[in-house]
Amino acid sequence: MRKICAILVTGIALLLVGCATADTSGVNDPYEGTNRKIFNFNHKLDTAVMKPVAKAYVWITPDPLQDGIHNFLGNLDEPITFANNLLQADIKRGADTVARFTVNSTIGIGGLINVASKIGIPADKEDFGLTLAHWGVGEGPYLVLPFVGPDPPRDAGGQVVDIFFDPLTYIDLREKFWWSAGRGALSVIDLRARNLDTLDSIERQSVDFYASVRSLYRQNRNNDIRHGEPDINNLPDL
Repeated sequence: MRKICAILVTGIALLLVGCATADTSGVNDPYEGTNRKIFNFNHKLDTAVMKPVAKAYVWITPDPLQDGIHNFLGNLDEPITFANNLLQADIKRGADTVARFTVNSTIGIGGLINVASKIGIPADKEDFGLTLAHWGVGEGPYLVLPFVGPDPPRDAGGQVVDIFFDPLTYIDLREKFWWSAGRGALSVIDLRARNLDTLDSIERQSVDFYASVRSLYRQNRNNDIRHGEPDINNLPDL
């Protein structure tokens, strides 16, 4: 089900790319009118459902358990990161990813405890969208998708490819559909819970919440592409 949904999302995104017209605004958002409507829908859904669920999760779940769930979910994604490390020809980060997965899966009790960070093995999170960017593929027109949020074609397509990098895709688990659905739902709740205060602050301070989210999405993705290194194209003149 997860695979089918991702492929459908990507198909829609690529169709929109083919229909795009030139955007002279400088923000590469040729579907801004439609994007804003979808953004408003997502925001109402978040206000009515996801935000209250995330607040309840934070209130009910002790901090150590929240950290354990976050660590466990992150550990499940390490094989995807490793595959993209290799595709980016980044052997050093690939070795670190293998070391993190090994240490956290064993000493860290299946990834519940982030032992690797405690002993100095740096964290890295990669996806195929970042790999495409690494090799010079552009983002494409900015898109906001229902229930998903910002997801330009490069990143949407990357999510489909990452499904095939996930070993759990090929493991025949009992009740696999419910396991996958539960993992996805818990990942969304974990992400939303960790950004409750941040998103509230951004919304309060924004004259245009949509434009702020668009800008922050791109800043975060570009920072991930550079692995946190300074943007040499935007350094001040000396």
